[in-house]
Amino acid sequence: MILLVGAMAAFGPLCIDMYLPALPDISDDLAASASSVQLSLTACLIGLGAGQLLIGPLSDRLGRRRPLCLGLALFVVASCACAFAPSIAVLIALRLLQGLGGAAGIVISRAVVRDLYSGATAARFFSLLMLVTGAGPILAPQVGALVLSFAPWRGIFLALSVAGSVLLLIAALRLPETLDASNRNAGGLRVTLSTMRAVATHRTFVANAVVCGLGFGSIFAYVAGSSFVVQNVYGLSAQAYGVVFAVNAVGLVTASQINGRLVGRLGSTRLMTAGLIGLASGGVCVLIVVSTGLFGIGGLIAAMLIVMSSNGFIAPNAMALAMNDFPESAGSASALLGLLQFSIGASVAPLVGLGGSNTGVPMGIIMATMGLAALSLRLALHYPSASGRLSPAPDRGSPVG
Repeated sequence: MILLVGAMAAFGPLCIDMYLPALPDISDDLAASASSVQLSLTACLIGLGAGQLLIGPLSDRLGRRRPLCLGLALFVVASCACAFAPSIAVLIALRLLQGLGGAAGIVISRAVVRDLYSGATAARFFSLLMLVTGAGPILAPQVGALVLSFAPWRGIFLALSVAGSVLLLIAALRLPETLDASNRNAGGLRVTLSTMRAVATHRTFVANAVVCGLGFGSIFAYVAGSSFVVQNVYGLSAQAYGVVFAVNAVGLVTASQINGRLVGRLGSTRLMTAGLIGLASGGVCVLIVVSTGLFGIGGLIAAMLIVMSSNGFIAPNAMALAMNDFPESAGSASALLGLLQFSIGASVAPLVGLGGSNTGVPMGIIMATMGLAALSLRLALHYPSASGRLSPAPDRGSPVG
């Protein structure tokens, strides 16, 4: 279940990470500016966010399997079409559709976790999930760079289409239905909107969702800007950039596994706060390095590693805290959580390229701003449980034995 749900959660972000080494090539081939190319990333993020808003509530009504398969089918078709895009405008439109399809795996994977687990067990499962989903950021840029070594950038989207077809087949054959018919939302649009409003106005949900979204904003600033900064400013190759990306992804995965080990003793809130301190500190360090030129590429990699590793403590705990009170509307809660994350990411991505493709200052400013804002929000709010040990709903199982 961990492998299958992890593949579902990772597949949407794969359409972001895998083509990152190709951004400079796309810019040259389609005669588009760096900011225009990054709009294709923005379009994908908008699709990932809006798709979750549609598919999450739908899965509360129809179950998890059918919306997932429909979304993956759309992803496969859109990915194939991206490979034949004649212009940057067409690519941007197709990336929007690709994101809409990929959203199914993200939103439904979180809903499946909440169907099966709650409280600290859910936080541990989300941490384990990042072990699987972290393989995507580690391998995707490497695979993308490998494809670029023998094919143009269009081959990356053909590879994504093939991978999507494989996941669609596996999900159709192996994923069990985790939402019982008795727990499904049988109401119409009015009931759906009422449920969404109740989730969106829940104080604990909003606080943790915003913190999680700001953490994701720092990741998206890194995703959108790091390829240009590492390759154009510091002169590394596409293959070397893939290694840098993998190092930071390993940091994210490692931190999430440490979080999974500690959450039962220290609580989600304490661990999330520690992660937010690291996020703010790392973002400020990135800004200092890219602004002054001090410490070179080694200093930049170290600062980015702090940012990414900190998110390994923030994301699992923020998700568990946000979704804990919604066992019967997990799809809707997951959708709003994802919408906020990718809305912030979509707004951040084009801003990274405003200074052109030969500076890292905008990326540093955004990463520092996201970290400081998230930490300030956490310190300004008070959670109902000082330890962050969630237990309103009983656990239905344990993913860690």
